[in-house]
Amino acid sequence: MDRIHIGLLLSLVLSLSSPSYAQQPRVRTDVLSQYDALFTRHSGWTGADGDYSIALSDDLTLWLYSDTWVGKVRTNRHVDSTMINNSVALQSGKDPFTSRIEFFHGKIKKGKPTALITPADGRGRFWLHHGIATEKGVFLFLMQIDSTAEGGFRQIGEWLGHISNPNARPSAWHITQRKIPFGRFAAQGDTVFGSWLLKIGNFIYIYGNDEDIENGWYHRKYMIVARVPEQGLADFDQWRFYTDGLWQPDYQKASRICSDIANEYSVSFQPSLAKYVLVHTENGISKNIVLRVAATPYGRWSPPQIVYQCPEAAWDGKIVCYAAKAHPSLSTKTDELIVTYVASSSDFWRMAADARLYRPRFLRLKLSPSEK
Repeated sequence: MDRIHIGLLLSLVLSLSSPSYAQQPRVRTDVLSQYDALFTRHSGWTGADGDYSIALSDDLTLWLYSDTWVGKVRTNRHVDSTMINNSVALQSGKDPFTSRIEFFHGKIKKGKPTALITPADGRGRFWLHHGIATEKGVFLFLMQIDSTAEGGFRQIGEWLGHISNPNARPSAWHITQRKIPFGRFAAQGDTVFGSWLLKIGNFIYIYGNDEDIENGWYHRKYMIVARVPEQGLADFDQWRFYTDGLWQPDYQKASRICSDIANEYSVSFQPSLAKYVLVHTENGISKNIVLRVAATPYGRWSPPQIVYQCPEAAWDGKIVCYAAKAHPSLSTKTDELIVTYVASSSDFWRMAADARLYRPRFLRLKLSPSEK
């Protein structure tokens, strides 16, 4: 029985004995400048958002990126550059001083960069949600995004990508795509899955969000969760959705587990706390990175606890901070979590002129139980 499975059994006992919120931990947050330096590059891949990670082995990490700068950085500005819709990287090792990292994207005529993965139906583009490595290969959740008449963007679908040969270089991957039948993409708000995946025992837990758009502009997101046997991840008939303490087959009945969640977040079991830890940006876009804890992987989640305030938000009024999430496979100690977030600008040209923006920023959280 693996450590996380034992942890689930322990947490279930704790949840049955106490229906109240799990006690919030003590947290010390440090900036990981050595990791920031590893991802500060002046040619080729020079920045991206998304920043999901998947452990392919104990020593190899696959990074998943959405919109990505490719080109050059001179005097802190993006020059001779283009932005593509997605890319990936492979990191060997966990020590940022000695790790090696290589970036990959697609190429068209004359070597011009393009997205690594494109929609099978030819509509729009993909941003990369989370994924997971299994005995059948790597599965990726792919957000299908299209442009709007007003010059914005909207999600129009979600696909499950399957990489049958993940040990090959990404340029040689064999990828198949199946459209996920669960989801709502409407003016009133979206319902999507793939925000995070977590394997516990024989099950894979698939996290997502159910959204309400209030007053035509305010997006309030709620956590929802599905689970499926690992061998049945690509068989949508086997998916079940957490609803009032039960697992049932109708995603439209899924319980809203906690509110003010982000589109991207992480859930992981923390051995030092014997609890599950949820990390996200407060309300999706905020200077505040928050942490919640629970005795089970589906809650009851504690109120959000601010663990870091992104300093970039004070640079000017157009800076936006988002996409905070943890990368548990990078942790080398049982009481730590490595976390990334992204700072960008609502003004594209402001972002293009400052290469400090639009790339992963790294933090380390040291977690210990609170003193009673």
